Amino acid sequence: MQIDELDVYYVAMPLIYPWRTAYGADYDIHSVLVRARSGDHAAWSESTSFFAPCYLTESAGSVYYHVTEVFGPQVVGHAFDSADALNEKLAIYKGNSFAKAAIEIAWWSLQSEITATPLHRLLGGETREVQAGADFGIQDSFDMLLGNIQKAVDAGFPRIKLKAAPGWDLEMLRAVKGAFPDMLFHIDCNSGYTLDDISFFKAIDGMGLAFIEQPLGYADIVDHAELAKQIETPICLDETIVSPDVAEQAIRIGACRYINIKPARIGGLANSIKVHNLARDAGIPVWIGGMLESAVGASVCIELATLENFTYPGDLFPSSRFYESDLATPHVELTERNTFEPFSGPRPAPDPDLLEERTVRRRTIRSAAE
Repeated sequence: MQIDELDVYYVAMPLIYPWRTAYGADYDIHSVLVRARSGDHAAWSESTSFFAPCYLTESAGSVYYHVTEVFGPQVVGHAFDSADALNEKLAIYKGNSFAKAAIEIAWWSLQSEITATPLHRLLGGETREVQAGADFGIQDSFDMLLGNIQKAVDAGFPRIKLKAAPGWDLEMLRAVKGAFPDMLFHIDCNSGYTLDDISFFKAIDGMGLAFIEQPLGYADIVDHAELAKQIETPICLDETIVSPDVAEQAIRIGACRYINIKPARIGGLANSIKVHNLARDAGIPVWIGGMLESAVGASVCIELATLENFTYPGDLFPSSRFYESDLATPHVELTERNTFEPFSGPRPAPDPDLLEERTVRRRTIRSAAE
């Protein structure tokens, strides 16, 4: 398949309610969408890395720059028979997994469009429903959090994820577990702690959490392996897992017993499959993560989560969860069973009017021959 053109959009999507984590608050989600064209076919991808490099070292601005100025010109006008071939073309460039994923996921979407094959089938998944969990960021008060948790419990969600940060951790968990002793919870620390906080981790070790997600440094595996030796609660890695190589090393030294997979963070879908397979072979469950994408990116996560080792309920949300009006249609919607169904027909694409309204910058990359 030859990539003939890339239309690249930097967008800002206003949230209904701020998303607060250990690294701060986001009021708008900054994302990069790519429309790739091959002949008469076109398809979309999305890579969401937020406004500032707080989650990892990339931002929406850096993703836009690298796609438009560096990576895009290297692939437009060239044919790639596989995603691995595309990744090999970009392998000379270090890091920047979100920017690489914006192009690599577009390749998969084009391949799905050209072959009329549902994306989850191309990826090796099954046509099955994907279980979703409920997630809550740092709230205005414990009462607000407990009220939202009650709604999730009443709706029948199988597990609940809670953002934790210094000052919103131990007392928050005591309040939550006191009110909902039988509910399955895990916490996401977004790299907000160090080994100096071992007393906190030991204090929550008997609370029955499913796991502690990314408690320590965003690029660390060694300290996570040490923490794993000192507590019983499993460790899950998120930010750390930026490539199959890092995943293999983390598994080898015992740094995690769960892995969160976000396609953009790992550099695309081919790398996501490799991490999935590494974890499966090591007996480590994986689960799908999200970056508050529009329906374009969320639909890709749903398709990927149909692979066999995605066994823990994922961070997947209906379009109405964060946005008054999702940028893309059709929206992604929960079933009554708190699941998402993979797409058998066309996946979501941006609404032209909303895309124009929310676009910060745009550029089209064509081959020199055109």
